[in-house]
Amino acid sequence: IVHRLDKDTSGLMVAAKNDLAHLCLAEQIKAHQVSRIYEAIAIGKIDEDRTLSYPIGRHPTDRKRMAVTDRNAKPAVTHIHILEQFPSLTYLCCVLETGRTHQIRVHLAHIGHPLLGDAVYGSLKLPMNVKYGRLTAGQCLHAGKLSLTHPRTGKRMEFTCELPDYFKQVLELIRHNESNSER
Repeated sequence: IVHRLDKDTSGLMVAAKNDLAHLCLAEQIKAHQVSRIYEAIAIGKIDEDRTLSYPIGRHPTDRKRMAVTDRNAKPAVTHIHILEQFPSLTYLCCVLETGRTHQIRVHLAHIGHPLLGDAVYGSLKLPMNVKYGRLTAGQCLHAGKLSLTHPRTGKRMEFTCELPDYFKQVLELIRHNESNSER
């Protein structure tokens, strides 16, 4: 495995077939030459596209969590672009410039907009005016697009993965319920 996805995150991952490919792909990730684009649903209304540049390190008291901190932290940059806005949620495209553990989840929670369904950095409780039923598949975060240079051929390759059914269903419910609540 060249890089990992957080538990309950759907989408694309990179796995190498041999040690040479693994070294080459890991070097591309380290040099920020691999493009990773995610789709996410954040709680709350985010008003504009932003670049979130906050250092991430281990949480000072909970070793299983990460946090925005200055202590033993590494630089982390996430570019967020609004795909669709709703009164109490925002559907986002998140482009990673770096790849820290739980980066998107930590950055969005830090600015007060945790991922929908993220029990670690947010809450499983939904906003009061949001009635979408139960989320059973985890947080709404999907690694949908990945591009890298093939380690042997040198050819740039791009891969995409469509949203999983549960994510599509959540979006449909949001669109239906939020449009009805605006009336």
